[in-house]
Formats: sequence, structure tokens, C-alpha cells
Amino acid sequence: MHDTALQPPHLSRRNLLKIGLMGTAMLGTVSLTASLSGCSASTPASGYLILRSSDMPFLRALIPVMLDGAVPTGQMPQAVEGTIKSLDHSLAHLSPEMLKLTMQLFDVQSMAVTRGPLTGVWGSWENASANDVRNFLERWQNSSLSLLRMGHSSLLQLVMMAWYSRPEAWAHCGYPGPPTV
Repeated sequence: MHDTALQPPHLSRRNLLKIGLMGTAMLGTVSLTASLSGCSASTPASGYLILRSSDMPFLRALIPVMLDGAVPTGQMPQAVEGTIKSLDHSLAHLSPEMLKLTMQLFDVQSMAVTRGPLTGVWGSWENASANDVRNFLERWQNSSLSLLRMGHSSLLQLVMMAWYSRPEAWAHCGYPGPPTV
């Protein structure tokens, strides 16, 4: 009988550096490709300060999954749109370097050539089910690549900060709101 248990890969310092360099090269290539091909339009979508039209399908698929359980089903569309507006406002106040990195993260999600292999969502985000999005988040959260784990953490923090900065989110967690002065 053969032992079918999976053995974790041996990560030496050299292998870790190789993985980091490959990830950096990959994101740099994706960003350059997106910029040159016009997929990464720097013009914001109508009514937004930072977020582009190409970012919207991803965010509209991602946010309901992240807010599941915190928002009643009937209020989800308004919560998603409000969270996107809050996220846009927050992004407008990031440092230029942090904004650049965040937009590269969104570029990876919007380009079909990187979306499929990195997220497991091979079609468009508009056609992704909630289960597809959950699988993507779990894949990144538990990835052996630190770059993907950092991407998961960034997405989680961005969306949660955008949602919980909104007054309609406060009641769910028992926060009465800021004191009146």
C-alpha cells in the first residue's frame, strides 16, 4: 500500500525568495500588461473618485459573500452599493503607493488571463456564484503563497472597513454610533 498523505513542501529560505520573486514578477507583468492593453483604465467610473468600471463586477460579487450574515437578504443590494461608495471614499485617501498596490490587486481580478489561474473563477465575476467567491477567498486565505494570503487579508480589511464605517452596519454589532458633541 502506498502512503497517500500529502506532505507539506520543504520551504527553505532560497525557495521562499524564489516564490516571492516569482510573485512580484507576475504581478508586475500583469500590471504592465493591463496598463498597456487598456484593461487598467485609470479613469474612475461615473460617480466614483477612484474605482473603475472594471472593478465593479468583482466588488459586486465579493461584497455580498463577505457581508453574508451581517446584512438581511432584502437589504443586501443597498449594503453592497453603500459599501462600494465607502470603499471608493477610503481609497481616495490612501497614499499613492498603497493606492497603486490596491489597484494592481483589482487588476488581477479583472483580467481573464490572471483571474482564472489565481482565483479559480474562470468566467466573469458577474456569472460567479456565491460558492465560487467563497472558494476563491478560501483558496487565497489558505494559499502557500504569501502574496495571495496578503491579497486575501487586504480585500478582507478593505471591505470590512468600508462596511463598518457605515451607520447601517453599527446596529448589527451593537455600536450606538459616535457620541454627539
